Amino acid sequence: MISIKNIGPGTVIAAAFIGPGTITMCSIAGSEYGLDLMWALLFSLLVTTILQLTAAKIGLITQKGLSANLLESFDSQTFKYLAIALVLSAILVGNTAYQAGNISGGVLGVSSIFGQLSYSFTGFNINFYSILVGLLAFVILYTGNRRFIERVLIGLVLIMSLAFLTSAIIVQPDFVLIIKGLFIPKFPEGSLLVIIGLIGTTVVPYNIFLHASLVSDKWDSVSDLKFVKIDTLLAVVLGGIISLSVMITASAIGDVNIQSASDLALGIEPLFGGFSKLIISLGLFAAGLTSSVTAPLAAAYVTCGCMGWEANIRSKKFRGIWLIVLFLGVIFSSLDFSSIEIIKFAQVANGILLPVIAVFLLIVANNARLLNNQVNGYFLNLITIIIILFTMFIGVKSVLSVIGVI
Repeated sequence: MISIKNIGPGTVIAAAFIGPGTITMCSIAGSEYGLDLMWALLFSLLVTTILQLTAAKIGLITQKGLSANLLESFDSQTFKYLAIALVLSAILVGNTAYQAGNISGGVLGVSSIFGQLSYSFTGFNINFYSILVGLLAFVILYTGNRRFIERVLIGLVLIMSLAFLTSAIIVQPDFVLIIKGLFIPKFPEGSLLVIIGLIGTTVVPYNIFLHASLVSDKWDSVSDLKFVKIDTLLAVVLGGIISLSVMITASAIGDVNIQSASDLALGIEPLFGGFSKLIISLGLFAAGLTSSVTAPLAAAYVTCGCMGWEANIRSKKFRGIWLIVLFLGVIFSSLDFSSIEIIKFAQVANGILLPVIAVFLLIVANNARLLNNQVNGYFLNLITIIIILFTMFIGVKSVLSVIGVI
């Protein structure tokens, strides 16, 4: 029987992939294409479920994080160093770059309700809300209590779920169009990059690493695999509700130009009142704060695994890594520092890393020695191979998009 004590890592993953970036992509998709791209979001959620379940199973049975397993799979020192460089580039550098966006997302939620709170000093505009969001993330992480962190993130995910589900109900969507959007794939003109964006913000490499580490920390018996599955499925369902609700809400706004998640809150107010703006702003704040906690956490787990350090949430090295990521995020967000080139590099690295990690997951998931005969079946292997081919396509498109070819 499932209980609250057996819930946690999966919800942390939901908190990680439902950040300002996901909300922004769902807002843009809904405002520009209505409900026509809901199928892409549903597909990405299915892919996420399969990859996260596989990573979680590896973490449970091997009792190691994914980066440690990755290094042990190579005998060649050259390949080990290449793997370390690739993983650290995509996860550590990438999360540092995106952390400013995570914090800024939380700031947008607060400022949409209370207005701006900033101070100009020697040519720099310091945003105090960035410091506030950073302090909240710091307090949550510094407790060093995994269960406390899980409960905080569970609470924030529930706030997001209620906020965006409420906003979707307020706009009174056409349920027939929702069903068609979910199960009838459409490719409106100019929608390819938005489709890639929807999938790219949901299927995130650092979540795969984070999930394996969290599961290995929480459970230690193969008999707990049923809890891992339920926990993961529950988290994906919650994440799906949030993402779909944002898209539904944005589709009701019409011709309003939405370029960020905050535009959704501003655009909905004239049509559905200040209450709608309030709940969306609250959801955006929760999304920004959850990602501000999970991104540094993932960076710390991955870096410790790559360097062979103990992945203890209270160790000095572990805390030092997440503190650096969090601190740089606060600085870049507070000073409106443009980290676009670093973000482009992170996108390229992520585009390359995702299919590589999917291949690694497939190999390990079929290693009877490592998994004590808890290997994938033929059907799951076939699905994973299809996912690998698709993620290779997405990776190539992401890289080409970043360098300006498409």
